[in-house]
Amino acid sequence: MFIIGLTGGIASGKSTVAKLLEEKGAYLLDADQLAREAVEPGRPAWQKIVDWLGESVLLPDRNLDRARLAEIVFNDRSKLEQLNRIVHPFVGSRFLELAEEIKAKDPGAVVVYDIPLLIEAGMQKMVDLVLLVYVPRETQVLRLQQRDGIERSAAESRLKAQMPLEEKKKQADVIIDNRGSLAETARQVEQFWNNLETYTV
Repeated sequence: MFIIGLTGGIASGKSTVAKLLEEKGAYLLDADQLAREAVEPGRPAWQKIVDWLGESVLLPDRNLDRARLAEIVFNDRSKLEQLNRIVHPFVGSRFLELAEEIKAKDPGAVVVYDIPLLIEAGMQKMVDLVLLVYVPRETQVLRLQQRDGIERSAAESRLKAQMPLEEKKKQADVIIDNRGSLAETARQVEQFWNNLETYTV
């Protein structure tokens, strides 16, 4: 089994690259999806968040109010770090469980672990290769504004909560430049996939 750690930043196009790799035959494990499972009502991570921030972060159905939570953590780095400290261990252990299940049924599998905070969380050792989806910061801002219908200041605030992609580039094994067309991105993914055996030796 070979594990690709797919990372990037908000509005960088990471999900697009993940889908392209899945279409090539990779197994996709999405850290955001695992994180959503980790904070379902009654789960240990959910309880820790409620104990920490109180019931004001809950919706009437007891699910987390994601908009409210984002408002709290994106404006306070220490709170974002605390949230990550609560959620990451549960996500990491679930990833390892799922990876073992895939390995048992397909020992030669290529697994793509789609994880935005791979580098920030120091989880590079969990993967065999770090694949970064890169766009310039200005492109991120514009795409985020367009995608979420938010003001520039709000987009920049969200970006400030993340490690700059320029920093992540220094720690990536392979970079997909996603500032161009979908066809250009797909070409880069195709080239990477076709040469994957050079990384697995």
